[in-house]
Parts: sequence; C-alpha cells; structure tokens
Amino acid sequence: MKRLLISFCTLALAAAPCSAKAPKASSFAIQGERFLADGKPFIVRSGEMHYPRVPRASWRDRMKKMRAMGLNTLCTYVFWNLHEPEPGRFDFSGDLDLAAYLRTAQEEGLKVILRPGPYICTEWEFGGLPAWLLKEADMKVRTADPRFLAAAAKYLKRVGQEVDALQADRGGPIVMVQVENEYGSFGKDMAYKQAIRQAMVDAGFRAQLYTSDGPGQDMLAGGTFPDLLPTVNFGAGPECAEAFAELDKFRKGIPKMCGEYWAGWFDHYGKAHHTTDPKEGAAGVTWMLQRGISFNLYMFHGGTNFGFMNGANWTGRYAPDTTSYDYDVMLDEAGRPTPKFFAYREAIRPFLAKGEKLPDLPAPQPVIEIPAFRFTESAPLSQLLKAPVRAEGPLAMEALGQGYGYVLYRHAVAGASREVLEVKDVRDYAVVLQGGRRFGSLDRRLRQGSLDVDLKAGEPLDILVENTGRINFDKAMLEERKGILGGVTLGGKALKGWDCYSLPLSDLSGLRFQPGHTAAPALHRASFDLTNVGDTFLDLRGWGKGQVFVNGRNLGRHWNLGPMDTLFCPATFLKAGRNEVIVLELEPASQREMRGLKQPVLSQGLRAETSEP
Repeated sequence: MKRLLISFCTLALAAAPCSAKAPKASSFAIQGERFLADGKPFIVRSGEMHYPRVPRASWRDRMKKMRAMGLNTLCTYVFWNLHEPEPGRFDFSGDLDLAAYLRTAQEEGLKVILRPGPYICTEWEFGGLPAWLLKEADMKVRTADPRFLAAAAKYLKRVGQEVDALQADRGGPIVMVQVENEYGSFGKDMAYKQAIRQAMVDAGFRAQLYTSDGPGQDMLAGGTFPDLLPTVNFGAGPECAEAFAELDKFRKGIPKMCGEYWAGWFDHYGKAHHTTDPKEGAAGVTWMLQRGISFNLYMFHGGTNFGFMNGANWTGRYAPDTTSYDYDVMLDEAGRPTPKFFAYREAIRPFLAKGEKLPDLPAPQPVIEIPAFRFTESAPLSQLLKAPVRAEGPLAMEALGQGYGYVLYRHAVAGASREVLEVKDVRDYAVVLQGGRRFGSLDRRLRQGSLDVDLKAGEPLDILVENTGRINFDKAMLEERKGILGGVTLGGKALKGWDCYSLPLSDLSGLRFQPGHTAAPALHRASFDLTNVGDTFLDLRGWGKGQVFVNGRNLGRHWNLGPMDTLFCPATFLKAGRNEVIVLELEPASQREMRGLKQPVLSQGLRAETSEP
C-alpha cells in the first residue's frame, strides 16, 4: 500500500544574489505513522519554555540545558497581549524579540514548535488575548465574532512576517505550528476554527499545522480538523496508555504525539505549592519512547509571570495564579536543574540515536544573597491619580481604556451614615476607605461583596480595585472584565456619581517620596548597593498585598496568602551600584525590610485566615 507523504518543503531555496550564503532548506513531514526530518525518521523530544517568562540574557543558558537533558526541540507560545499592547502597535523588541529567540534555539541545535494562538491559555493573563478586545462590551473572544476574527488575523499576519524566514523551508528551525489551542475544551464552532486556520495560512505559515487537545472524544472532536495532525495533552505518569488509546479510537494511522506532557503543575494564591513525582513522570517518558511516540514536556522551564501577567482559573470559583510559574519541573525558577532534570535525562538517554551524546551542563549562573535593606521613604498612592472619568456608576477597567493594574472609584459622601456597603461583582480585590480609615477588603476568590461602613459627611468614599489576573481557561473568559461591574449600594440604595481613576502603575517616576511610613495604600522605597549582580529571591515575608518594582521594572505581585513568600528577581533587573525597590502595599502590614535569598520560600498549606467558606 502506498503511503501518503505530507511535506511542506522538499526543495532548496534558489541561491540569492548576495555575498551571504543562503540558509539551506530542510524538510519535516508526516509519512504514515511517523515523522520524517530531512527524509529520516524523527522522534520529537520537545520541551516548552516561553520567552517572556525568561530574561533574554538567560535564553541560551536554558536552551543548552534542554540539549543536555536530551531534548531536540523547543516549543513556545506567542503572546498576543504583549506583542500588540494597543491596536495596531506591535512590539517585538528586547525580551519580546521572538525571531532572536528562535534563532538562538536553532544555534543551539533545537528545532522549534510554534504556538501562535491567538489564544494560548498557559496560566497567562486572559490566555494571551489583549485586554483592549474587551473595550467593546459585547465582544465575544474565541468565536466567529467578525471583530475578533479581524483583530486575530492582523496579529497572526504580523507574527507571520516576524518568523517567515525562520520556517524550515527557508532554512529556519520551525517545523510545526499549532492552530488555536485546546479549542475542544471551549467550543465546537467549525466556522471559527476554519477562520483561524485560514488566517494562519494567509499569514504565511507553511510548517506542519497541528492541533492539541485533551484526550477525551468530545475534546478531540471539538478541537481538531480532519486533515491536520491531532495531538493529546495529559498529566505525567500512568495516563499515557489511556490517553493514546483515546487518540487511537479517534484517529488511527498518524504519528502519535503528546502535545503537552504535564511534568508539573501551576500554583494558585492561598493554596499549597504543587509537586509531582519525578520517577513517575520519567516512567511516562520511557513508556512513550519505547513506542516511538513524540512528546512535548510542559514545562521544561516555567519561569515567571512578571508584572501583571498571571492568569486565573475558574471552576465555579475564581482562583488567580501566582507570579511564580515555577511549575515544579526540570529547571527551577532561577534555571537550576532539579531532581526531575536528572530523572528525565536518564529516561531519555537509552533512546538516543547511535553516536548521539548528551552535552555537558553549562556553568551555573550566579545566584546571590542581598543583605537586609530598610524602606525609609513613602508616598501615598493618591500621588498617581490623574484626571478621572466621571460616570453615574462605576466603569469597568476596559471601558477606561486600561488593561492591567488598579482602578480607584471615588464617590462624594453628603451625609454621615452607618450602613452595609455592597459592591456588586467586584473584579477582583477591593479595598474600601474613607480618608485615612480603612473599612476592609473584598476578595472575589471568597465571593465577598459587602461590609459595614461608618461614613463621615464631607469625605469621599474610595474603593480601590485590583485586577488580580483575567481568567485564561473556560467560557468564563467571555465575561472577564475588571473593576466594579454591578454597581454599589449603601443601605440598599444605589450610589450614583463616581469619579473613575485609572492606575495602571506603568510609570512611577513622578512619585515624591518623603521620609517616614505612609499608611496603606502607599508606595514604599528602599535602596541597596551591589558590586556583582546575580539572580535572587526577594523575601516578602511580613508584607501584605501589592506589587514590587525593581529599578523601575514591574517584578510581580506579592500576597501573604502563599504559597510563594518570595519573588524571583533575575540578574537583568539589577545593576552594579545603587538599586531601587518600590513596594506598593495595600494592607496595614508592619514589615519595613526586605532581603535577597538564594532559594525560594514556599508555604505548603493554606493559611488559616484564607479558608474558603
């Protein structure tokens, strides 16, 4: 029986009329039940790592460690919300230089699997979709809504331009490109799927297109195409046999591949740090390699959700993800090999091709301690307030043209009153104040929406609301706007007339710090000197809730719920000489110090004060 050969490139590029030698084209194809790379059978041994989660200066180090563990392919998502922060304004510079990231992978001997979305999940803010899509109140993402499809097509076209020369048929490393992402867990709209696929073709993606979904029959039916390769995603260990039995039931005669082999798991604020058994995960890799099955380890190195970029889950209850994306995998957040690295490397070693040797690990990057430094200056958050938008009721963050950070809602109080204040549908964490008095906080995780207040006449009522991360999975994404969405009542009567202040915290340069300690919500400043820089973990024990900025860069959230009591600070955030740390603190915490540690501090249990009803 003649086997069908599907190949996106077989011909070399014609020589270009220039002095530089044109890259030699390569091929990657499907032949029956196997992959062929340049005509030879190929097992994909891939590891997932994302460029925005790892500083550019560390990309090569992490890739060398991929090769040292026995991997031959790098898999990465592409992050729409970072690359197009405003409609039509694209950014592929610095840590977002996707082309440089992929070229580095090729230089290190890695092929590339690219996952441009437009939706990517990955415990990232709104699944990688830009928040500006939500400015239109009836926008429906991941559907055939023409507005969403038009925006997605423009984004995919721009990504296609960025990576065109990096596809294998032009001598680049890209051999596979994923269409959408686990769509079978979201919907079954074939018109939407086809539109995204066509947008990718129109954008110039010529590499082998494929899909990835959970191994259930409904998920496979909803997320796949009859003529594209389906892959399955599942947890490390004994799920392998069951998952591939489901794939066999769905479609036979294709190369088997695990699109995401979950080698660890992510963390939520207020929950224990997740860990999984290295031996069990490595045994699953052995099982797959014994059967010639390709895989992508999700993750190889998790990294960090810097700034405001953590996502959130919804399982009937809102659960924001941590700034740390450690994921308990082969490299820790600082890029150091863990027991899983060595367990998986020994699982891969027996299956190396004849003559293939594992490279040595590169020299470790420095990790430093920073002696305790004190915060001696403060500035009230109110210094960052600019002209408000006046409205009858509180406006959503997106209606203010804002994607991330905080919104302050201010209402003029005419007369004194002791009543129940109800804030309907707060998204996601609110602090209620009047003057210097703090009445309390409201937490979406705990479904809190009301508290008692004792208001004085003539002083404005302030409600400061934080976006703690948009949901990145499930149809709850369709309604995931931020701020106060349902209005505010006092004693059952609607409060009308609000000043809405945007606080994206994108520029702190105008703050005027004074000696002393200002009551929360406030920003506190400290400095320290370094002779030599290195990675470190800032110790946040004793602080409450807020945000940390290092030398003007948004490091991430701090929240005393755990499980992360430290924030990873890469060497690239630091400098020789004087360094500055600014902490936004929302809670009346007593801590005035911070230090840098060589190891993270993880709390394994839910703190008593955060117990859910």
